[in-house]
Amino acid sequence: MARVQALFIAAEKRGPVSRHDALKVEAGRGIVGDRRYRRDTPPAEQITLIESEQVAAFNREFGLAVDAGTLRRNVVTEGVDLNALEGHTFRVGDILMRGIELCEPCSVVGHLLAGPDLSPTRVVRGLTGRGGLRAEVLGSGVLREGDTIRTHLEDRSA
Repeated sequence: MARVQALFIAAEKRGPVSRHDALKVEAGRGIVGDRRYRRDTPPAEQITLIESEQVAAFNREFGLAVDAGTLRRNVVTEGVDLNALEGHTFRVGDILMRGIELCEPCSVVGHLLAGPDLSPTRVVRGLTGRGGLRAEVLGSGVLREGDTIRTHLEDRSA
């Protein structure tokens, strides 16, 4: 069963990430308290998701123990192929969302995870294609750790 494993926000750009048991979200705006939350938040900036399985694969490949929150995504999932949700609607708990585009890694994450034997460029390349999904929030309510993710919803563009 696909579910939410963890929830994170950062209150300011490049600021620390904090984990929460629950987060309030608003349609068309995103996560209350997150750095991107505002009246006119573009759909691709409202919420980001990443698969815990992809974080584990990255860790195995590079011999690291990176916590999923370090990758600065809002929702850490388990048991769902997020790349397949690009352009499709899905539900996280009671909240309807639409996958906008893949959330490819940026230089900020590259520099955060870089080390003596791992350059920022290698970090970015290692996460490309498995950095998660940017999504639009279509409904308001509360997301909670443990929420079920349902992906077999009718395509919104159809």
